[in-house]
Amino acid sequence: MTIFGITLSAAVVWLIAAAVLAVIEAATLGLTTIWFAGGAVVAAISAMAGAPIWLQGLLFLVVSILLLYFTRPIVKKKLKVGGEKTNVNALIGKEGLVLETIRPFSAGQVKLDGLEWSAAAADPHMTIERGTAVKVEHIEGVKLIVTPCA
Repeated sequence: MTIFGITLSAAVVWLIAAAVLAVIEAATLGLTTIWFAGGAVVAAISAMAGAPIWLQGLLFLVVSILLLYFTRPIVKKKLKVGGEKTNVNALIGKEGLVLETIRPFSAGQVKLDGLEWSAAAADPHMTIERGTAVKVEHIEGVKLIVTPCA
């Protein structure tokens, strides 16, 4: 194969592809391109063994898909990718104190972790009086959706 006037073997092209895919994975940490890098390495090995280009391509696709399908869920679980709560999602489940009464279909104010937040009741028909301890059920936009603590 000739690229920019330089003759490269198929194995070298596959290894360059694997390196590029590995660099993309390192930059994004999305657990997607690394599996294709593995497929490119297998294709490079098959090219070194003299396999025809169609078989190299087929091995690349099959190995990449198999790695993606069988190992990604395991690695994702072990690395806990996307499992850590950050920013406002870390507030879900915490308790706060109502500073301004939450009325039906209207927002009030809740103090949580030293900050004041706009808050609404999970049951839109409910009134939650000032001074009531509440638990954050979820967040809609910048508003806490709360229920009174038992």
